[in-house]
Amino acid sequence: MSTFNTHGTALITGASSGIGATYADRLAKRGFDLLLVARDQARLETLATELRANHGVKVEVLKADLTNAQDVSAVEQRLRDDASITLLLNNAGVASNTALAEADLGEVDRLIQLNIVALTHLASAGAAGFLARGRGAIVNIASVVPMIPERFNAVYAASKAYVLSLTQSLNAEIGEKGVQVQAVMPGATRTEIWDRAGMDLNALPPEMVMDVNEMVDAALAGFDQKELVTIPSLSNAADWDAFINARLALGPNLSLQHAAARYKTSGA
Repeated sequence: MSTFNTHGTALITGASSGIGATYADRLAKRGFDLLLVARDQARLETLATELRANHGVKVEVLKADLTNAQDVSAVEQRLRDDASITLLLNNAGVASNTALAEADLGEVDRLIQLNIVALTHLASAGAAGFLARGRGAIVNIASVVPMIPERFNAVYAASKAYVLSLTQSLNAEIGEKGVQVQAVMPGATRTEIWDRAGMDLNALPPEMVMDVNEMVDAALAGFDQKELVTIPSLSNAADWDAFINARLALGPNLSLQHAAARYKTSGA
């Protein structure tokens, strides 16, 4: 068990399985102590025992349901007050496979609470704590679905578009103040989230589905390279740069005194 750690502690939400558990293993291997957050206490304890044995780091378990406002507040407070925390991994999330017109709005609210509200609260608390301490990093797990939202469930796609936008804006606010920010945008990744959403991952072509270990390793490589946005399967980084440049090129014409000529019809 380590007694002093120059890396600090990584707080990981949704840490009991999938992407979160894989990040926990990789960050422990790098020498981070861990604060694992999820609803399933038993799975967290099992994972914590394995990580302590395999990597000799400190691992604390914090049971929390991030769809519950009181639980979110408790994790927020820890982020603000615990000076040992140097990395926040906002990973907890849920998917949906139901069209909005047919959706159970209670489930929609739960998705929004977890994917958007809790993530935002924790990012805010993390940013405040890290700015006060002069160092830290916030990693938000988004998705590639905002790039092609027409092909996916409306609420899930919109929630991940929010995560991407929040990360980009947050980086503009704190990225030059000693806090590293990253959005990770995985494609289809082999985790339990598919089964929980009632979707059959095996229905996708195998060449579209990435192993979770490879996905996390790629995301961490992007983190090491100080990427703001990491798309693990994107082979040519210039393609993303071109996308961003095309978006920024719209800037001068997005807010002007007069409407574009094509909207000035004879009946206007």
